[in-house]
Amino acid sequence: MPNRFSSGKHSIAECDRCGFRFKLKQLRKLTIKTKQVSIKVCNECWEPDQPQLQLGMYPVNDPQAVREPRPDNSYYVSGPDFEGNPSEGSRIINWGWSPVGQADDGGLTPNPLQGAGQIGTVTVNIT
Repeated sequence: MPNRFSSGKHSIAECDRCGFRFKLKQLRKLTIKTKQVSIKVCNECWEPDQPQLQLGMYPVNDPQAVREPRPDNSYYVSGPDFEGNPSEGSRIINWGWSPVGQADDGGLTPNPLQGAGQIGTVTVNIT
């Protein structure tokens, strides 16, 4: 029984993207969303399947909550504060604005963000 199609050994075809002529065997089929389509392109126009187009094709389990959570007990367990007194835990507030390192609450908030600096002189000798 004869073949239904010719071998196409010397057939010429156009790239479906750029329109240039190539041998039919040099053209490649495109794959879009994991399916081969009947678009034939040259090697310069061919591109691999884009993985971003496959979003939503596969189920993704991304839970947000924690099963049976426990409270943060470090609030009461923490060591001494910056002055050596028993602290209120791990949530000591450090304000850093208005101006930097100073809370505007009348001294109620502890302030370990005190800045210190010195001013000196610089001598430049030009020879």
